[in-house]
Amino acid sequence: MTPIDRRQFATGFVAASLATTKTLASAIESPQTATPEQLHLKPNGWMPNSPLPVLFYRKALPLTGDLASDMERIFSANGWPPQWRNGVYSFHHYHSTAHEVLGFAAGHADLVLGGEGNDPLTVHAGDILVLPTGTGHCRISASDDFLVIGAYPENEHWDICRTAASPETLASMRKVRFPHSDPLTGPSGALARLWI
Repeated sequence: MTPIDRRQFATGFVAASLATTKTLASAIESPQTATPEQLHLKPNGWMPNSPLPVLFYRKALPLTGDLASDMERIFSANGWPPQWRNGVYSFHHYHSTAHEVLGFAAGHADLVLGGEGNDPLTVHAGDILVLPTGTGHCRISASDDFLVIGAYPENEHWDICRTAASPETLASMRKVRFPHSDPLTGPSGALARLWI
């Protein structure tokens, strides 16, 4: 797959951020959330994955109050409006039309990222994963109370792909807009520094 140039994502940059975004971002900024783990995935069988890293924020938010609603507010304030509350599908898939943030609001699960044959990754309530378009993901097991908040950059809508990407789909994926903001820490967050 041809490397994705960050400029290809951009169709415009939102210069001003909401005061709410700054307040929420500064309220959650900590050594744990400032620098997420980066997971670099290569194409794997029919799974395209992305040259951009998956960002894994462990223990990003405290397990207090209504964590699901807190995640929804933070993601919305940072330009990633939530589109659903549910879990993660138990089959390998990727999205070709959108980047995705998964906020784990309750329980725990073992997920496989990047396609079949990769090692499971355990996620817990309070963790957040940011998946660039094309990133394979699948739930292997989960606790009964597992709850995920799914959100996407403004004006992006997800699809479900379960087969190899055609040349046209790969070309389209390279044109998915570059997010103007990290879903957790805002416009000056890690995403802008790490997705280059």
